[in-house]
Amino acid sequence: QVQLVESGGGWVQAGGSLRLSCAASGSTFSNYVMGWFRQAPGKEREAVAAIRRLGTSSLYADPAKGRFTISRDNAKNTVYLQMNSLKPEDTAVYYCAAGVYYGLGSSTYIYWGQGTQVTVSS
Repeated sequence: QVQLVESGGGWVQAGGSLRLSCAASGSTFSNYVMGWFRQAPGKEREAVAAIRRLGTSSLYADPAKGRFTISRDNAKNTVYLQMNSLKPEDTAVYYCAAGVYYGLGSSTYIYWGQGTQVTVSS
C-alpha cells in the first residue's frame, strides 16, 4: 500500500513555472514506477510523464515534451514535476500515481494521490 500526497499547485500566469511534488509513504518508494497525470474540466484524464524506478529514464506525453521535467528522489520518497512555459491549456488537476509497469497508460498505475490544482491564466 502506498499513500501519495501532491503539493505545489496553484495559480500562475501563462509563461510561468511551477514545480509539483508528490510525497510517498507506506511502502518502498523505489519499487514503483511513478507517473504524473492530469484532468481538465470536462475532459478525460491524460498522461503527462512517467519515470522509471531508479530515475534512469522518463517518458513524456506530447503536450509536456520540452516544457515539463519529471524527476524523483528515492531518498526522500518524492517525485517531482517541473513545469515551465505554462499555457492556459495546462490548467487541470494534476495527479501522481505509482505503478509497476513503465509507461503512460493510466490503467497500469495502482496507487493515486488526491490531486493538486494548477491554474494558468492568459
